[in-house]
Amino acid sequence: MATPVSVLRLPRGPDPNSRGFDPKSPRYIALCRTSIPSEANAKQLQEEQHARSVLRENFLRCLLSMTNKKVQFNMHEKVKVEATFGASDIDVLNFQVSDLHTPIGVQKEALIRSQDVMSLSFDL
Repeated sequence: MATPVSVLRLPRGPDPNSRGFDPKSPRYIALCRTSIPSEANAKQLQEEQHARSVLRENFLRCLLSMTNKKVQFNMHEKVKVEATFGASDIDVLNFQVSDLHTPIGVQKEALIRSQDVMSLSFDL
């Protein structure tokens, strides 16, 4: 039997191919914009990063609290669907749902593209 090899997972880079960690590269600057100019002091940058981290944590907690609950999705063209929320992928590009009730029927399992969702709501 082959010897198992551990897998080292590195953090994702700022581009889809996980390259471009150099903060001075034009690609990094274009994809990781901040509202604070580059010549601003470190305190302003730290405050913005803290605010972003708080918002990200709140968003992730919201996704976690939706698990196994009925969620109403308002889609483009005023289409409304309801489903039991399962999970989201790491980039929040897709939502995995069960028992998706659509205007034309019920789908047992489905993926909903986040680009197609205008808003979503659920009961706490």
